[in-house]
Amino acid sequence: MQKVRFGKTDLEITAVGFGAWAIGGTGWHGAWGSQDDDEALGAIQRAVELGINWVDTAAVYGLGHSEELVARALKGFSDADRPYVFTKCSLVWAEDGGVSNVLKKDSVKKECEDSLRRLQTDVIDLYQIHWPRPDEEVEEGWEALSELKEEGKVRHIGVSNFDAGQMERAGGIAPVETLQPPYNMLRRDVEDEILPYARENDVGVIVYSPMASGLLTGKMTRGRVEDMPSDDWRRNNEQFNDPKLSRNLDLVEKLREVGERHDKSPAEVAIAWTLRHPAVSAAIVGGRRPDQVDGIVGAADFRLSDDEVGEIGSALP
Repeated sequence: MQKVRFGKTDLEITAVGFGAWAIGGTGWHGAWGSQDDDEALGAIQRAVELGINWVDTAAVYGLGHSEELVARALKGFSDADRPYVFTKCSLVWAEDGGVSNVLKKDSVKKECEDSLRRLQTDVIDLYQIHWPRPDEEVEEGWEALSELKEEGKVRHIGVSNFDAGQMERAGGIAPVETLQPPYNMLRRDVEDEILPYARENDVGVIVYSPMASGLLTGKMTRGRVEDMPSDDWRRNNEQFNDPKLSRNLDLVEKLREVGERHDKSPAEVAIAWTLRHPAVSAAIVGGRRPDQVDGIVGAADFRLSDDEVGEIGSALP
């Protein structure tokens, strides 16, 4: 599987990585509904077996459960085959499951220790600030990450969901090595300032939600949306409800048409569309079962032609 240099880091990563948000399971505000742990473990292992060499998770996914599953899934792999593990801090939870944003230095360092324990490792390959909130604590939180890197507890440091101004502020303390923004055909605002800033400053970019949280996979239907469990956060998302749902399902048919020319799924076309951007290093792709992983790995080495990008562009909302 093709690999790319990841910004200022010394990491060479595959163009597609495994995203471990959904496998965190239920019981928190960002849940995707219930999740079978055995299927989650199988999905991670299948991704690694197929050549994916990095996994992205976060402490808050499943309130720690996702990180624990990642550790269990990777336990059987040798050091040579073990993928890089990326995780995030800043979202902390109380005993009742309530989540808040905290970037105080003591909190960030405690989160790192907790993640090291759950991941069963001595060092985290990439540690990221999940959300730049509260904004006035961005510098303090970033300083904490810089110190964790100096202490050898994390190899590289990055940010998620930051705008260009926030990256500039953080960069005054320590170089911002990586960025994780949301990016897909339905969410293109990062093209205006954020991706250009990253490219100009050699910030490695791994985009999340390239398939718009499952909407662009080709498997989402109106009936499936209606049958989503009550604790699936997508039920109340405007993209999964009319009038936008009808428009989005029409777009998927265009992706299906393009994909059929290359024996690729709509999901793989959607991922390849994000990878076409010169600032994007790689895309995070979630999977809850091994067969879902099989359906998206082909995007890693698939590229759309300029004509196809234009064809898709004419169908975008």
